[in-house]
Amino acid sequence: MKNEDIASILIEIKEYLEIKKVPFKPRAYEKAAEVISGMEENVSDAYKRDGIVALTKIPGIGISIAEKIEELIRTGKMKYYEDLKKETPVRIGELTKISGLGPQSIKKLFDELHITTLEELEQAARAQKIRTIPGFREKTEEKIIKGIEFLKRSGNRMVLGFAMPYIENIVRQLKRCGAVERVDVAGSVRRGKETIGDIDILLISKKSNEVIEYLTHIPEIADITAKGDTKITSELKNGLTMDIRIVPKASYGAALNYFTGSKDHNIALREIAIKHGYKLNEYGLFKGDTHIEGDNERDIYERLGLSYIEPELRENRGEIEAARLHTLPKLIGYGDLRGDLQVQTNWTDGSNSIEEMAEAGIKHGLEYILVTDHTKRLAVARGLNEERLQEQMKAIDEANKKFKGRIKILKGSECDILKDGTLDIRDDVLAKLDIVGASIHSYFNLEEKAQTERLIRAMENPHVDIIFHPTGRIINKRDAYRINMHQVIRASKRTRTVLEINAYPERADLKDEYIREAVGENIFFSIDSDAHSTYHFEYLRYGIAQARRGWASKDSVINTYPLADMLQLLKK
Repeated sequence: MKNEDIASILIEIKEYLEIKKVPFKPRAYEKAAEVISGMEENVSDAYKRDGIVALTKIPGIGISIAEKIEELIRTGKMKYYEDLKKETPVRIGELTKISGLGPQSIKKLFDELHITTLEELEQAARAQKIRTIPGFREKTEEKIIKGIEFLKRSGNRMVLGFAMPYIENIVRQLKRCGAVERVDVAGSVRRGKETIGDIDILLISKKSNEVIEYLTHIPEIADITAKGDTKITSELKNGLTMDIRIVPKASYGAALNYFTGSKDHNIALREIAIKHGYKLNEYGLFKGDTHIEGDNERDIYERLGLSYIEPELRENRGEIEAARLHTLPKLIGYGDLRGDLQVQTNWTDGSNSIEEMAEAGIKHGLEYILVTDHTKRLAVARGLNEERLQEQMKAIDEANKKFKGRIKILKGSECDILKDGTLDIRDDVLAKLDIVGASIHSYFNLEEKAQTERLIRAMENPHVDIIFHPTGRIINKRDAYRINMHQVIRASKRTRTVLEINAYPERADLKDEYIREAVGENIFFSIDSDAHSTYHFEYLRYGIAQARRGWASKDSVINTYPLADMLQLLKK
């Protein structure tokens, strides 16, 4: 029982409870799911070690939820969850994937048309039956059809950050196998793509039979579907396919390069090799029949007259020409962040206190964090009004006395951008904050011109320092709102407003192509976890991967700077 499985069940319980209009409990299950999905340690392992006590020590999990998780770990089932499903027999996990379709709408669809699955929902929508339900309209029906089509376009790709715990656990187990000398993840995972369709793993081993036998004992693997001396294909329990290739040491670098991709990058490399009189494939670099290079990736690039190209850049988008001219950027490193400039606490919709988030920031090596709880327009998140925001400022002052010399807690907000581009907090209160972030949480369907003008007007407010998750997309759930990012990037340069690279896995917002464009305009970015729990600081690495894919350097990311320098840059 993996963390993702437990979190998924808790989220469905939350949705079933919302169908029943049960107060308070849905948020408790949602917070528990958020915390568990962000945990590095497997909850089942913690339970096996310390029993139910380990579960109650997880932030946001009380004894009632802990007992249900214990039942799930011990038996593979949870009676409470099964009873809820029987009471309202809909596939809630399927139906809530459609943007804008909440628990109450799902209940109404079930009561009126007995819709229980995504397939039945699509049939009813295309037969124009949904518009006949009181409270539903033709536009609702059209929106549902668009949502289903969006889901189909997304395919069976999984968000990288949500797949990584599975992948890393498999790699850790392979490294413990005595028959394995070396193991690396390749493919789109190594390139840091925001979503992945499958997993490619390379390893060195002289005992393929022992590796195959070892794989049968890895719990993440549901079934081994094909096996040979050099390739093993398996289906994972999370639905992904995994190919493991056993490669000789002499060819390992060439194979790692080949199976990392991308396809277009590989084709371009092979063409360069041909021009130099070589042949390049997954086995190595050859001059006629002579094996020239193969055990080391870097040597292959060097032999082709290229600077080494980092995996995140290998998309054939200009990186090969830059490597030939030795003008590749020095990318931001995975250990370069000094702070996190978007952190939520339990003052609004976060799971942990200011002090607990500060402790977690210290654990992750951060020198500062910015508390950015939601503001009053976002009532669903218990957003702060002016009075509560100023109370929180005082609480942060007190917390800073406790943490002096260990970490600095900055006063901020995730201020809501209203429909006309103004903010939902008065300027005189915003002026008291260290840093102001602003974001859009409503009116996603405005026309492109109106949405662009709305965002730019917020950027023109002299108190706004950062625009959080600038395009509003949620991968596999919601498209970005219609916005002219070219104009936004130019406005960012003009107003000196920082654009966030939101590291929360299903956001990955900005997209790499916009980061690349903004890099060309010398725009500053912040890379933030959007943490709603102490475990979410783990997500910062995915924001760094996204920044690297967009060719961003350390100097272009404002929270790589020491605190005083970062604040000075914002003031300028």
